[in-house]
Amino acid sequence: MTEEVLLTREGLEKIKEEYETAVSVTRAEVAERIKEARSFGDLSENAEYDAAKEEQAELEERINKLETMIRNAKVIDEDDLEKDVVNVGNTVTLKENGKEEVVVYQIVGSTEADPFSGRISNESEVGKALIGAKIGETVEVEVPDGKISYDILKVSN
Repeated sequence: MTEEVLLTREGLEKIKEEYETAVSVTRAEVAERIKEARSFGDLSENAEYDAAKEEQAELEERINKLETMIRNAKVIDEDDLEKDVVNVGNTVTLKENGKEEVVVYQIVGSTEADPFSGRISNESEVGKALIGAKIGETVEVEVPDGKISYDILKVSN
């Protein structure tokens, strides 16, 4: 049984675009590099050929992974999300207890996670702690440095 891949509509579109580019553009480019490397002669000592074949293998692996992600995608319908409860697909505004700064995270599936862009996985420690919490609640998160408490200020789609 394969695991479903939680994605936002935007995330699914990005994966589909990457897949289309990989299949229709990058595959042809790599095939051309292999063809060119073959023209250099003896394949047993041809570094360009070996590099191109390695690139081809990595590309095919990525294409297979993208196909699986698309096939198993479960798109988060933002219209179905509760307005005041944190769930995957929501953007959450938080204030860490004892600090003045406010942080904003979008809760996404692990495939789309990018903490440096404020997109955290529902499987991360912070994501798990926030799922199901409501505006006004305080959640505690166990992190390597100890516990962090966050007040939930706002939940939006």
